[in-house]
Amino acid sequence: MGAYNEQLVTAGIMLAGDGLHPSSRGKRVRFGGASPTVIDGPFAETKELIAGFWLLEVRSMDEAVEWLKRAPFPAGDEVEIRRVFEAEDFGAEFTPELGAQEQRLVEEIAR
Repeated sequence: MGAYNEQLVTAGIMLAGDGLHPSSRGKRVRFGGASPTVIDGPFAETKELIAGFWLLEVRSMDEAVEWLKRAPFPAGDEVEIRRVFEAEDFGAEFTPELGAQEQRLVEEIAR
């Protein structure tokens, strides 16, 4: 996987990527009722879990698919691809004030 990650970084499209600890070390917070409920892992009712992620900046879903096809996963593994929300996805709801707040938060995170 290291060589594949090197390819993503060299191509300039990998923004982030990490593996995640197993669900046995995790917690879930369920909302509803008077206050949120904390549930300790492992999560027996779960059929599918996220084991890691990549955050890629590509031009299209097709480009993301082409990159993922090169990943060195064994037969039978399956990987989901989803877009990250961007300001234009919210249309008129994304006011100039929200844009300024978003920019401020991005700058704070970068520090």
